[in-house]
Amino acid sequence: QGQLVESGGGLVQAGGSLRLSCTASDLVFRLYTMSWYRQPPGNQRDLVAAASNDGSTTYQDSVKGRFTISRDNAKNTVYLQMNSLKPEDTAIYYCKARTIGGATYWGQGTQVTVSS
Repeated sequence: QGQLVESGGGLVQAGGSLRLSCTASDLVFRLYTMSWYRQPPGNQRDLVAAASNDGSTTYQDSVKGRFTISRDNAKNTVYLQMNSLKPEDTAIYYCKARTIGGATYWGQGTQVTVSS
């Protein structure tokens, strides 16, 4: 049973930066597409960025040019570097791991709050 643990959330002023980390255990990390999702208060959970096991990445349009996803397979960790943060980036951020076969794991989430 895979486990994901996020860290790095917090309170930051608009224009600031945060780096989220998600460390996986009990799974073969290199086989998984790793993603970050976010869920603002009262809204659905949406994809922010994903890094597949072949190295390709994808981003939600609203974060392109500001957020960068990266992964370190040796450390079983995926990162989300968030720059130029805006109040509308405020949300709970979740890490997800998924294989081609459909096995999926979620982290518990980490709160990011951006003040104006």
